[in-house]
Amino acid sequence: MPPTSPRPTGLHARLRALAREASKFGTVGTIAFGVDLLLYNLLWSLGSETLTAKAVSTIVATSLAFFGNRFWTWRDGAHTNMARQYTIFFVLNAVGLGIALTCLAISHYGLGQFWPVLQSQAADNIAAQFVGTAIGTVFRFWSYRKFVFRADLARTTGVTTSSPTPQ
Repeated sequence: MPPTSPRPTGLHARLRALAREASKFGTVGTIAFGVDLLLYNLLWSLGSETLTAKAVSTIVATSLAFFGNRFWTWRDGAHTNMARQYTIFFVLNAVGLGIALTCLAISHYGLGQFWPVLQSQAADNIAAQFVGTAIGTVFRFWSYRKFVFRADLARTTGVTTSSPTPQ
């Protein structure tokens, strides 16, 4: 029988678990991003105002991301009450939406007053979909892990912490 490598412990195990989480989060986020991008551009081309189109596309993509993250990325997390998790998820996503809308508003309405090219569909996509989403993604990953899908570290990494036993 070939020798087995020891199970990673401590920092190494935590980094591997974090990398798995980030990979799954990235996959779910990429799919949600695609839905957001397609829906935003569809609504924009149909005549929706740019901020309204972004808000609607983000709400749809957020719902998709919630279910992907809850049932795949952090399926081993603490799932106490779906309605509560969904609400917190949406509130945190509203902050992410605010980040994207701020980037879009600065570009389209602020800088676009001086450089009209920044009021084009391409510029709006860069500001909202790429810059805003990139900044918002960092916030979302941190906040989902911290407040929505708190992982059971012992279950996801095999790392246990010693705690006093009840008397």
